[in-house]
Amino acid sequence: MSQLEIRNLHVSIEDKEILKGLTLTINQGEVHAIMGPNGTGKSTLAYTLMGHPNYTVTAGEIIFKGKNLLELESDERSRAGIFLAFQYPVAIPGVTVANFLRTAVNARRRAENPEDKGIPILEFRKMLKEKMAMLKMDQAFAGRYLNDGFSGGEKKRAEILQMATLKPEIAILDETDSGLDIDALRIVSEGVNALSGPELGVLVITHYQRLLNYIKPHFVHIMMHGRIVESGGPDLALHLEEQGYDWVREKYEEAV
Repeated sequence: MSQLEIRNLHVSIEDKEILKGLTLTINQGEVHAIMGPNGTGKSTLAYTLMGHPNYTVTAGEIIFKGKNLLELESDERSRAGIFLAFQYPVAIPGVTVANFLRTAVNARRRAENPEDKGIPILEFRKMLKEKMAMLKMDQAFAGRYLNDGFSGGEKKRAEILQMATLKPEIAILDETDSGLDIDALRIVSEGVNALSGPELGVLVITHYQRLLNYIKPHFVHIMMHGRIVESGGPDLALHLEEQGYDWVREKYEEAV
């Protein structure tokens, strides 16, 4: 079983410390949710895990399958089994969803074997058709330019399709519910649930309980001041929905 272990992580952006000793462990098969007010470092955590160059790790470790991810480039982290679904996916006019995904699959294959000639077109089409059927997506979606003119819900579904195709072991969903109406939220959540299971660990970053009505977490964590200050089960998210963050702030301030 693969495990992502974040140990005492400190991260700065332009000399401003954002993460201040964050510790968290995620195993394959587990669904974790991180909630917290704006500006507390949730997206910083997501980008740091994936190796964004603007985020400087000043202390701590990120261990995945016995390796320190901080020693790996972003593409190496992806090939190791980490996936990040962006809050604001970028449009790539002129590149179809199918071509983008086939290129990504081939890049992984060639990284493992430089002599690999790439996945055969018929094999790829069969695989993509199966993934799209599992996610209840129209097959015509594959022929559209990636995120070009997509609605918010379509962009997020494209991210989930990437996740299904690349088959990561740990997936990070950075505010996947951002900008989605209820119907789109349900559809995207169904896609995540279809992929969840013993082979996939998921870290859901969100502001709102509503996403967790569809994606059921095993663990919920509250993040403040750059670290996790409270952890619990699904009921913790419901308590936040009812009571807000004031009780957490008071408890945290008393502790420090």
